[in-house]
Amino acid sequence: MTAGRILVTLGLIAAVGMVSACGRKGDLDTPYDAAVQAQKDAAKAGQPATATPQKPVEDKPFILDPLL
Repeated sequence: MTAGRILVTLGLIAAVGMVSACGRKGDLDTPYDAAVQAQKDAAKAGQPATATPQKPVEDKPFILDPLL
């Protein structure tokens, strides 16, 4: 193989890896939402509930937010 062919192959592998998304569709769970869901699941299973989750504080904008 030539160096050019190796680079093209690696580039294609990288492109396929970037295009194939891992995970589930939908919104991301915040830690608060996950804790609330864990409490609901524990109540359904008859297990003792964990500590009551605290509501998150107001999200302050960060200077790099527009980049995301």
